[in-house]
Amino acid sequence: MNKEMLAVIEAVSNEKSLPREKIFEAMESALVSATKKKYEQDIEVFVNIDRKSGNFNTFRKWLVVKKVHYPTKEITLDAARIDDHTLNLGDYIYDQIKSINFDRITTQTAKQVIVHKVREAEKAITIAQFKKKEGKILSGIVKKVNRGHLTLDLGHSADAIILRSDMLPRENFRLGDRVRGILFYIKEDIKETQLFISRSKIRMLIELFHIEVPEIGEGLIEIKCAARDPGSRAKIAVKTNDKRIDPVGACVGMRGARVQAISNELNGERIDIVLWDSNPEKFVINAMSPADISSIILDKKKHMIDIAVEENNLAQAIGRNGQNIRLASQLSGWELNVMTKNDLHHKYKKEKDNIINMFVKHLNLNYELSKKIVEKGKISSLKELVSISIDKLHNITNNFHLKINDLILIKKLAQDIYTNLSLTKKDIINNKFKKKLLKLKGINNQLSESLINKGILTIENLAEQSIEDLSDINNLDKVEAGKIIMSARNICWFNKKNNM
Repeated sequence: MNKEMLAVIEAVSNEKSLPREKIFEAMESALVSATKKKYEQDIEVFVNIDRKSGNFNTFRKWLVVKKVHYPTKEITLDAARIDDHTLNLGDYIYDQIKSINFDRITTQTAKQVIVHKVREAEKAITIAQFKKKEGKILSGIVKKVNRGHLTLDLGHSADAIILRSDMLPRENFRLGDRVRGILFYIKEDIKETQLFISRSKIRMLIELFHIEVPEIGEGLIEIKCAARDPGSRAKIAVKTNDKRIDPVGACVGMRGARVQAISNELNGERIDIVLWDSNPEKFVINAMSPADISSIILDKKKHMIDIAVEENNLAQAIGRNGQNIRLASQLSGWELNVMTKNDLHHKYKKEKDNIINMFVKHLNLNYELSKKIVEKGKISSLKELVSISIDKLHNITNNFHLKINDLILIKKLAQDIYTNLSLTKKDIINNKFKKKLLKLKGINNQLSESLINKGILTIENLAEQSIEDLSDINNLDKVEAGKIIMSARNICWFNKKNNM
């Protein structure tokens, strides 16, 4: 049996490409399981196989505990120390017992355990092997074509799945085709480990640049960010700290060879390579390439940038179906609005006129003084006027010979009006919502006030509530709360009209 065991272990190790030690461990587990089945009692068993001879010894083991709960598996510390005074709690004591003979039942049990343990070992090796490759490009052969996905053979008994949503539009593969994609997810299931590959994720584009442009792999050029419309168009921003290197030119390659190789891999996806800049205005101008930008105005508070272009450049700046402006926005992280120079001029003139007229109307200032505050102080709202210091306001209005007390009064009046307008705006919003609430079945005037006081200010907010969230509202039981929430959900989530 000893030689047979070693032969089986060697054969399984070679067939499954598993280390011999893993097969020995599986065999020991199989012998443990088979041995325990020979006993009527629930015992703990340990089997040790000699790695050279194939001989194995079987031991029954007891856990050393303070108080015995399982007499067939545990022993007290006092009893254990009768034979060995060095033992401590948590140690095991071992008694050698007779090893089992391999009859039909024993062999069947051992076989089942070995198969299970080998699968576990294969799974662990697969996970360890591909964990290192997560986020990297893998190559595989199409071995199965399904309606919603492809199965790729990665070699070494490993398969991967590429879903339809992770392929490029209008991309079709046949059996035997070689496919490259990014390993983006490893699903560790009880039965098997599944590897998921994508060709549509941004990381795929970035990894292709790492492969095609050696300077990126060497750390001379850094990819700062990227945006993709898979299979159609992409933008990627690069930078370098070495002034001798042109990062954009290096990524494009001689006669466009490098970027063309990447484009070909992605079904002709058009790729704009732009220079990254820490200055958001400069970066947005680069990101809008190939469109020529006339001017831009940045609003940090709204995290928004207005872009002005010549009228004959507007279509190119926006791109087909808004593609260029959308990708530039994703790349830069700013909300971008593109318009002609005339439209931008009219927009800001209108906004400036509105704030000047507001100051004239609400602060009782003359037009020239209001204009001075808006233009020289770059004040665009009552809130900004309230926040400005008296010294700065004095410098802005020094030509009008206003006294400090006059400026204090202007700021105080601005504060009062800003507060009143904010409250009025809130009341308007609440009243509009209240009217919507009253249209829902089961909501009366008192209940609508309670919901608003809880900070529920939209039908969407109400739809997201749970029955427990509304439990503190007086005279509203759980049944009625559930009906109200479902009415809101029918409107927001299922586009159903409310049953009045």
